Amino acid sequence: MTMTRRHALLVGAALSVSLITTACGSPGDGGGSGAAPATSSSATDLEAALNAGGSITVWAWEPTLKQVVADFQAKYPKVKVNLVNAGTGNDQYTALQNAIKAGSGVPDVAQVEYFALPQFALGKSVTDLTSFGADKLEGTFTPGPWSSVHSGTGIYGLPMDSGPMALFYNKDVFDKHKIEVPATWEEYIAAAKKLHAADPKAYITNDIGDAGFTTSLIWQAGGKPYRVDGTKVGVDFGDAGTQKFTAAWQQLVSGKLLAPVGSWSDAWYKGLGDGSIATLVIGAWMPANLETGVKAGSGKWRVAPMPQWESGAKATSENGGSSLAIPEAAASKTLAYAFLKYAGVDEGAQTRVDGGAFPATTAQLSSPAFRDKKLPYFGDQQVNQVLAESATQVVGGWSYLPYQVYANSVFNDTVGKAYTGAATLQEGLKAWQDASVKYGQEQGFSIQ
Repeated sequence: MTMTRRHALLVGAALSVSLITTACGSPGDGGGSGAAPATSSSATDLEAALNAGGSITVWAWEPTLKQVVADFQAKYPKVKVNLVNAGTGNDQYTALQNAIKAGSGVPDVAQVEYFALPQFALGKSVTDLTSFGADKLEGTFTPGPWSSVHSGTGIYGLPMDSGPMALFYNKDVFDKHKIEVPATWEEYIAAAKKLHAADPKAYITNDIGDAGFTTSLIWQAGGKPYRVDGTKVGVDFGDAGTQKFTAAWQQLVSGKLLAPVGSWSDAWYKGLGDGSIATLVIGAWMPANLETGVKAGSGKWRVAPMPQWESGAKATSENGGSSLAIPEAAASKTLAYAFLKYAGVDEGAQTRVDGGAFPATTAQLSSPAFRDKKLPYFGDQQVNQVLAESATQVVGGWSYLPYQVYANSVFNDTVGKAYTGAATLQEGLKAWQDASVKYGQEQGFSIQ
């Protein structure tokens, strides 16, 4: 996940209402796309399509796909791939929704983040890939990403990368203040207090309100605030997992122990470089971003397992990541799936890892070449060993709302008030719950 992609996840502005309303139509309405139904395709069909050739358009912003496209076209010279950056995150989703609504200009492949995929799946805007044999790929991907591309019995994308979480920390800062690497969130809070007392300009991390980070920590704590069964939706931020998170994080907020700067801002980069922001608990896609964006931190940063809610536990969650999906209105679905398989499963998966992406594939994650690679930026630490282990420890059973893009867009209007002292985190989450319920009811979902 690149820096711009992560920024889009944090902002998470809403899609137009028309996407949601199609979700509540009849099963045969196709989401209003007017597309031909998907047809079943075997490996022979895929090979035939590649040999026959043609052109497909791919909408994606992820930079490693440029090399994947070049290699794909070299291997299959009769196929032309038009790689288009139609915007990052929500900007692309809005453009895609507009093309679907207009009935023209829809790409054959679109990058869709995991948190946004349910919205497109329920709206019948993307194709169920089981007709192409995607269900046979179980075991190819790690559990978190594989679960994230499912909706009901359908598979609506192939995982492109993943974001199992870990603790990134500035070893120089920790050594200077004699702070032990925290194994639990209780120890993390104690480290935050010790660091800020020793240096009032230094903070354990930054946070001014982040929907993706908040839900990831609730996920790790065993919370399941979202329950989704088709158009039946439940939202409840009063569960035990959520309360674990709020009880801990409120201490950091109330104690003013969090750097009051937004992620991806100039102040954030500066803080990561000068040691005034000492840790990040974030997805496994972060190393490349530190290497390119925080050069002053080279040799200082290390990676450790994500702090645990209970001592001795081994539970993690996902933070970010994307799939490649085929819009229902795509003109060349068989050729599009052949590209998905190449990019996500076959040679393209390794190409993307070589380019700095964190894999969602078990083959790459278990490869000694990947796991044992020493990264000079991290003091020659074999950080992928920590990150790959996290990928196997993701807590199961998590769901996003089928309108999560909208929900994230009102996070700062609700939970964000807790960071200004206008509410507690638990009160803010209740307000977020109420706003999410109200919106769901307005769009015709059955709210439980």
